[in-house]
Amino acid sequence: MDAFAVSLGVGTSQLSYSTRSKLRLAFHFGVFQAGMTLLGWLGGTTVEPLIRHFDHWIAFALLGYVGGRMIWGGLHQEQESYNQDPTRGGLMVLLSVATSLDALAVGLSMAILRAPVFVPSLVIGLVAFLLSGIGLFCGCYFGERFGKRMEIFGGLLLVAIGLRILLEHLFF
Repeated sequence: MDAFAVSLGVGTSQLSYSTRSKLRLAFHFGVFQAGMTLLGWLGGTTVEPLIRHFDHWIAFALLGYVGGRMIWGGLHQEQESYNQDPTRGGLMVLLSVATSLDALAVGLSMAILRAPVFVPSLVIGLVAFLLSGIGLFCGCYFGERFGKRMEIFGGLLLVAIGLRILLEHLFF
């Protein structure tokens, strides 16, 4: 659902995305979700104590940064919220990592429980791909209809997701 929400937010930005760009971002979200689940499982219990203390801060910072840029771009009509296309390069990787950190924790949990991981990680990746694609297409539709207001909404949504991840890890 995080990947869906981030995709929805990215789609609301006033950049025009080709179908290929949308599928590229959705594909990367799916690959990172599946890959981080596998990586978490492979890491098992040895890595979990090392990352659990700061993974939520990383996700919060990345989503807060991207969301803040979207809000800024929505409030300042003359500026774009992104200096680069979020469906390419480093920003795409940052978004992919930010949305897949929870999948790493799922993989770690599966290793602790000695549960099989390959089929579940494929399902996680496929679902993330589909939901991300839907989010991008919906975000673009709403962004075209409602303009910069949707970009502000998308930015607020990303910041809220980052805050939810942070609060969830700090207090629950």
